[in-house]
Amino acid sequence: MYATGQTIIERFEQWAPKRLALPNDRIGLQLGTLRSEVRKVLVALDVTEEVVEEAIREQVELIIAHHAIIFRPLEDLQTDQPAGRLYAKLIKHDIAVYIAHTNLDAAEGGVNDLLAEALGLRELDVLRFVHAEKLKKLAVFVPQTHHRQVLDALFAAGVGHIGDYSNCSFNTAGEATFMPSDSARPFIGEAGVLERVAEVRIETVVPESLVRQAVHAVIAAHPYEEVAYDVYPIEHEAKRYGIGRVGQLPEALALGELASHVKDVFGLDAVRVVGELSRTVRRAAVLGGSGGKFVQDALRAGADVLITGDIDYHTAQDAKAAGLALIDAGHHIEQIMKRGVAAYLTICLADTDTKVTASEVVTEPFHTV
Repeated sequence: MYATGQTIIERFEQWAPKRLALPNDRIGLQLGTLRSEVRKVLVALDVTEEVVEEAIREQVELIIAHHAIIFRPLEDLQTDQPAGRLYAKLIKHDIAVYIAHTNLDAAEGGVNDLLAEALGLRELDVLRFVHAEKLKKLAVFVPQTHHRQVLDALFAAGVGHIGDYSNCSFNTAGEATFMPSDSARPFIGEAGVLERVAEVRIETVVPESLVRQAVHAVIAAHPYEEVAYDVYPIEHEAKRYGIGRVGQLPEALALGELASHVKDVFGLDAVRVVGELSRTVRRAAVLGGSGGKFVQDALRAGADVLITGDIDYHTAQDAKAAGLALIDAGHHIEQIMKRGVAAYLTICLADTDTKVTASEVVTEPFHTV
């Protein structure tokens, strides 16, 4: 059985939901349909013509990429021009393209965590928080005979997380009363007769984005035709998500040594470095993509060095003056997301026949000479 594109993306977005993306980010389905069955998924950093040719050869029906193929409004769709030719090939071969950008950057285990892990950073924290998820309290009343069934359904829906703890709930036994009407079809009791039932009140915390999913799970698992439940707000936040990571290096290094380590880890020919190469660095911030706007965040986080890409001249001068070292490893180090996303999807689609592969095409546009 092959998964549909919709099923694949629903499972993917449990990891990297759209709500984590920065405002106006170009994410989601950009071309094609998610309604069809997908035999093979290709994970790519960029959707270039070479990547599309790879997808055609591999008979791929869905590409999940990090960088948008439609970033600016289209003025035309001329198929003898590079962009138009790319879209035409995708449409002709029924290949859908889905984009996960800053939502994948912010997700736990996403791009920035993969980069930090590759560098061996420890005691990680978020560099800049961009999203705080609100919590709701869900209370549901269930007969004692079905207590475990409903509780398991709730936890399977992804609720009940408090910090580093999962499957959190509070369960109170009590007596419920109800009288079915003549039109009711009660699981317990008879029409017109007051019924007293031993029930349990289950309370658990639910991220605001999962309330509907949790309620559906309760109704599906509950034996009653009319399910009694309450949803109400609570003051504290479930979790904060953000862009970039900052942590401790396994050991103090000279900046030049760290630059060489970055080259080795990401298979680079060269990196650009700002700061004295003999300077000792212990705390490092890392951010995939263009990180020039995060210099102040790195300084506030107490980082000695920021590892990122696309650093411009004036940002380099400002960082140097402020005492922050920089290692510009280039935008392409984000290619680490290919194996990370492919590994995640392979696991969560294990109950289907859909296959997931990471693109082997190198989309780095720069050469070092």
